[in-house]
Amino acid sequence: MSLVCDRPRRSILCVPAGDDHKLRKALHAGADEVVVDLEDAVALGDKDRAREQLTAFDWPDHGPAVAIRVNAARTPWCHRDLEMAVSLGQVSSIVLPKVESGTDVGFAERLLDGLESAAGRPAPLAIEALVETPSGVLCLSDVVARNKRLRGVIIGYADLAASLGRNQTTDPAAWRGVQDTVLLHTAAAGIAAVDGPYLGVADDRAFRTAVDTAAAAGFQAKWVIHPRQVAHVTEAFTPSATDVDHARRVLTALEEAAGSGQGAAVVDGALVDEAMAVAARRVLGRISE
Repeated sequence: MSLVCDRPRRSILCVPAGDDHKLRKALHAGADEVVVDLEDAVALGDKDRAREQLTAFDWPDHGPAVAIRVNAARTPWCHRDLEMAVSLGQVSSIVLPKVESGTDVGFAERLLDGLESAAGRPAPLAIEALVETPSGVLCLSDVVARNKRLRGVIIGYADLAASLGRNQTTDPAAWRGVQDTVLLHTAAAGIAAVDGPYLGVADDRAFRTAVDTAAAAGFQAKWVIHPRQVAHVTEAFTPSATDVDHARRVLTALEEAAGSGQGAAVVDGALVDEAMAVAARRVLGRISE
């Protein structure tokens, strides 16, 4: 089973299900991925209609990657949401909310196994875990261990702030402990760390500070909730031409050194080794060729 994504994910735009106009706009906003939200963005009595509307939507032949944010495990709607996601060839992953254990991820994995087999779906859906409760953060080691389909963990700031009794502060420093916890667990598991959305719709200084802080901390991508925020996120999470050139030279130098039986090389007057090669590959993995 291959879950390799052939494009970098940097900017991820969230859009409510059930509104075709907003969905069409989101698909043309320039984001790397669009997350269609069937959970918090859809009222309890409107779940079935929103699902049916997505099934009937006139999806474009080309566009960004598409993920469906399904309703949480143990709700009356989760299995129907997953069944619909499997039926849509345009969808490449599902976002599983309120994840608090590996059991939650395992439930979705097993259900997807059966649904995809029954539907004859050739490409398996990846799972992205949305962690938005204290229990979810504290159980991350268990969550990331279920990595058959898991390709990323996302921080859900709004629900997490409510659970902690914390104001939905825009100060990135208030969330550094949670961010580092997610970064450490995802790096150890070899999956993506995705920063959750800035809780505002403006492209202002506070938003850009939050974005730049997340990129510098090591996140691979960030959610946004308004199309105007997409461009800066894409820019912030795209390595500069200088960084790309240096990464390529590091890998070339180490390849030449290995051919001579050496484990290190010198680039720009500095010693580089396999640790630098890991960083270089990470940089090159974040660009579009």
